[in-house]
Amino acid sequence: MIDGAWIERTRDELPELSEQRRQRFMTEFALSAYDADVLTASRELAGYFESCVALQANAKAVSNWVMGEITRALNDSATSIDRCPISPRLLVELLNLIEGGTISGKIAKTVFDEMWKSGKEPAVIVEEQGLVQVSDSGAIEAIIDEILTREAGQVAEYRSGKDKLFGFFVGQVMKASRGKANPTVVNELLLGKLKGY
Repeated sequence: MIDGAWIERTRDELPELSEQRRQRFMTEFALSAYDADVLTASRELAGYFESCVALQANAKAVSNWVMGEITRALNDSATSIDRCPISPRLLVELLNLIEGGTISGKIAKTVFDEMWKSGKEPAVIVEEQGLVQVSDSGAIEAIIDEILTREAGQVAEYRSGKDKLFGFFVGQVMKASRGKANPTVVNELLLGKLKGY
């Protein structure tokens, strides 16, 4: 006769089915059905995602990077997730640099590509390549002032109602700062300057 405790123990030892994991990802991590589908398409990818989330609370950010940059790099290099050169710990360290405002999302992609090639820690790459995001409003303001002086004609057009030029100014500031200026600070300062310049 089969023991009830044995049945329970065996049931608990069974691996989680893909559909169960998909549902759990939607409930536990508040992911969309699409994200949950992509992340549970393979047991290994789902495991990588969960390892990252165990180290980092922001499941959506992890999901975006795993489905975006990690998957792209795996496909480009014909590598499987179990041979991924970026461990969950390294990916989470990169995400923490973004979250902490040390680097922007754009700079993070450059750091990611270097991590993939070299296996170096993200903070080491940021330090070596001088990629720290500039959030100092004084430094950003100086760049903005220079651009607005140089582009006086564009400023006049913006003021006459051509709001779409705002993107042009943001682009000029980001170009002048080599992509290091904090986009939030740039937008705030630029808006204020354009309205009262």
